[in-house]
Amino acid sequence: MTATAPTTPTNKAAQANLPADLSASVAVFLIALPLSLGIALATGAPLQAGLVAAAVGGIVAGRLGGAPLQVSGPAAGLTVVTAELIQHYGWRTTCAITVLAGLCQLGLAFLRTARSALMVSPAIVHGMLAGIGVTIALAQLHIVLGGTPQSSAVSNVLGLPGQLADLHPAALGVSILTLIVLLSWPRLPGRTGRALRKVPAALAAVATATALASLAGLTLPRVDLPSWRSHALPELPQGPLLGLMAAVLTITLVGSVESLLSAVATDKLIGSERSTADRPPRADLNRELRGQGAANIVSGALGGLPITGVAVRSVANVKAGATSRRSSMLHGFWVLLAAALLVPVLDLIPLAALAALVMAVGVQMVSITHLRSVTRHGEALVYGTTIVGVVLGGVLEGVAIGIAVAVALALHRLARTRITLERQDSGVHQVWARGQLTFLAVPRLSRVLNQIPHGAHVVVELDGSFMDHAAYETLHDWQDSHRAHGGSVEVTGRSGSRASEADLDRRDGQRGTHQCCRPWTPWQNHCDHQPARSRTAAAAASASPSPAPSSASPGARTAESAAPAPRRRGAGQLANGIGTFQRDTAPHVRDELARLAREGQRPSQLFLTCADSRLVTSMITASGPGDLFTVRNVGNLVPLPGAESTDDSVAAAIEYAVDVLQVDSITVCGHSGCGAMQALLNSAPGVPMTPLRRWLRHGLPSLERMASRHHAWARISGRLPADAVEQLCLTNVVQQLEHLRAHESVARRLAEGTLELHGMYFHVGEAQAYLLSEGEDFFDCRVFDSVGQNA
Repeated sequence: MTATAPTTPTNKAAQANLPADLSASVAVFLIALPLSLGIALATGAPLQAGLVAAAVGGIVAGRLGGAPLQVSGPAAGLTVVTAELIQHYGWRTTCAITVLAGLCQLGLAFLRTARSALMVSPAIVHGMLAGIGVTIALAQLHIVLGGTPQSSAVSNVLGLPGQLADLHPAALGVSILTLIVLLSWPRLPGRTGRALRKVPAALAAVATATALASLAGLTLPRVDLPSWRSHALPELPQGPLLGLMAAVLTITLVGSVESLLSAVATDKLIGSERSTADRPPRADLNRELRGQGAANIVSGALGGLPITGVAVRSVANVKAGATSRRSSMLHGFWVLLAAALLVPVLDLIPLAALAALVMAVGVQMVSITHLRSVTRHGEALVYGTTIVGVVLGGVLEGVAIGIAVAVALALHRLARTRITLERQDSGVHQVWARGQLTFLAVPRLSRVLNQIPHGAHVVVELDGSFMDHAAYETLHDWQDSHRAHGGSVEVTGRSGSRASEADLDRRDGQRGTHQCCRPWTPWQNHCDHQPARSRTAAAAASASPSPAPSSASPGARTAESAAPAPRRRGAGQLANGIGTFQRDTAPHVRDELARLAREGQRPSQLFLTCADSRLVTSMITASGPGDLFTVRNVGNLVPLPGAESTDDSVAAAIEYAVDVLQVDSITVCGHSGCGAMQALLNSAPGVPMTPLRRWLRHGLPSLERMASRHHAWARISGRLPADAVEQLCLTNVVQQLEHLRAHESVARRLAEGTLELHGMYFHVGEAQAYLLSEGEDFFDCRVFDSVGQNA
């Protein structure tokens, strides 16, 4: 008798997820195929080299890497480096350099240095990618115009006038068509558009241009994949030793940093897209570096391009529903099949179409989001000099210049600290500390503080974002000494709000909670940050016996517990909050509010959500005054026109927002743990009507919709709702969107195409917002995408 091995839960899960991985692998393959050919064209390598790198990146890096859902292959980030190596050393030596770079990556992984690569300033990394993007775009522009790119970015710029004077209309027309399809494909409207958008834009653009060129009989340079029998393999490196070492170092560093940053970005995307139960393990960066090293060794040995982790393909893999590393491996297998079986089809592709595709990728690498980010953090100079260095000198030179500028800027900021003392007419001594308070500023800080006479009232204003331990100890010791001699000290933060030392200690205890998001009573049952009198009273209250709460009113407080704090929890809290606003926030928003008062409100959004106190609309949408026209009610309900109701406030707000304010979109936002939805589920017939029960009747269609067998259950990033309450919360959002469409003003604007409707769900416990994807009824909930896409 033969014993059969039992099927474990892990094997069952793997078998169940195989269709999802298979589907995702096809989607990634369709993106990778044209991009791999285009990147090979941009480097000047044999076009098969791009296919070899894509297949090896998928199979080898996918199997051995530490980021399960990351997709590896030839990347635009190494295009400029590889093109320079091919020019200087030839293709076969470049393959050998790729093998040596892979060995170096294995060594770095063995030394467990992967995390250190993330210490590089994001401004330098983004500047490097942007500089590479500019160089790629300038080179491919010549092929788009029907010519041949020059050896450097400067030469390409200088050669543009001559190239423009000698245009090739056929090549330019094919390139323009490719760009039009590429840019417009994600915006195709309607149901047909939604179906077509399942085909990747890159594939659609290249396929359309190829079909037109073939049908029109255009004479154009096309892809020419020679026989695999003549495929070039690596040879022993030939050239100056220092130059070869610099080449290996450049491929190693650029490829490693790009791969590790892509792995981290993929992890963030997975964390925001999927529930904890559906997430694969977090990326093991040292293992990922080993996988990249092994892939580069194999790719170089087989005559392929250098390999890195690629953000665009990784994002597509996650969004296509991949669950394991099988998706990346299968995508590599599909590339291998295409390289063997689809050569006659690939040979039809015009080089101008591939050049247009890669040029668009290069332009997208200059990210406006990254530019805003580095500008906001005061690193625009680092970003700009890195771009210029990469464009004019090369990748390694540009990164070195960026690091030098970043270090110089940091030292300049550390040395810029200004500390002054000023005596006010009122007798108050004002100490101003502008800049970073580090050990370098301690002598000046001590000298100024020692000039203050004993017994004086002192206000210290810290106008900086950092204080190291040495500066903190100096200021803390002086405070103790000054108070011991009868003086008083107030410390003013960057925002201008005064805080005593006790307040600062209390804030240290609350570290990790953003000031603008802190409630009036921050975790009073979980942390000991109350004033001494409150702690003493609380201790006394806990030591004395107290009666058990009444079962008739489980949410009510006893008279004894409620008596001491009516002022604190009522008007006192409100007054304190208003006072804090007037002191801290009003100075910053006064100009904007004055402008809005003059010009009137022009919000672009009507935001209809629940009255739940945990839903802070300005916080979860990062909006400010004048952005949202907000309507809140119990259960985020939209009564149908003509429905039996004594409340027309929602209909009036909709009419005013749509017809008067001319908003561009309406969002209905539900949330987890909604009490109104819980009440709907628990409703029983025959109970006397109250105002709340009358209002909740507008939610009965949602309850009926959920119970109907004609509608599928909604999913949240691939998972089913946790319970019936969450299902009803989601169903209610969809139902209220239908109620909105029944309002005359909304229906008219929708027909005109000037208004959009959106559904949104906020999970309070996860602090995560979800956006309902387009569709007719129930949709998969898609989380807002916060990960930038770099090729």
